[in-house]
Amino acid sequence: MPATKIFDPQVVSLLQEKVQLIQTGEGAIYLVGPINLPVNLMGETVEFRWYCWLNCSEVTDDMERIIAKLSSANLAEFQQSSVLVHGDFRNVDHALIRFHSICHTGDIFGSKRCDCGYQLKQSMKHIAEHGHGALFYLANHEGRGIGLFSKAMAYILQENGYDTVDANHKLGFVDDARDYSDAIEVLKALRTKPVTLITNNPRKLEALKAAGMDVEDRVQLWGDVSEYNEKYLKTKIERSGHLNEGEGCCHND
Repeated sequence: MPATKIFDPQVVSLLQEKVQLIQTGEGAIYLVGPINLPVNLMGETVEFRWYCWLNCSEVTDDMERIIAKLSSANLAEFQQSSVLVHGDFRNVDHALIRFHSICHTGDIFGSKRCDCGYQLKQSMKHIAEHGHGALFYLANHEGRGIGLFSKAMAYILQENGYDTVDANHKLGFVDDARDYSDAIEVLKALRTKPVTLITNNPRKLEALKAAGMDVEDRVQLWGDVSEYNEKYLKTKIERSGHLNEGEGCCHND
């Protein structure tokens, strides 16, 4: 890193106030935010506060060094995760959270082959209506952790009769390779009080509890069922252990 690189002191000061260092066993997580982010949510403008985080092996609170490190690496090649916070997330007694795995096809294109896009918007809606909460949008979770290219190959197998689990296995992957440790460290930095988790996935509950987080409740989220994703949703329950407590998730009413 060039030792002669000098940054505007005002810029350094502004960023210093907005970057939090979270030390981990393998280095540090740098959490930048909050940044005001008005969001178009189903036709209404909702005010969120946006955070983003970056993993790094180096631990430093020298903001000039952090900036220089960013500009010397091509971070556009790597995905970084986000958090959308609404209301008084840190202090309120009851808050909702959602750990949402990135889904290029569902979240961006509106694919009907999964329920990810629906779950993303509905989670944001639940948080906004509740008044306090946070949505963690988790990078490197595409295809349950196998990546976008591998997910595309898995889709080809699914079009030829394999379910989601078998398609991943045939490509040499486990059913679910996602890791929530970074998200949990960021959650701990933003809130220490109990949370209510929006999920159908017991593995997310287990990850939070194993990390010592107090989960006071769970909200299930089924919907947007169609001929295109009915098998996918049934596989979630029958083979991946997703929880379905009385709500007809796999019936297109």
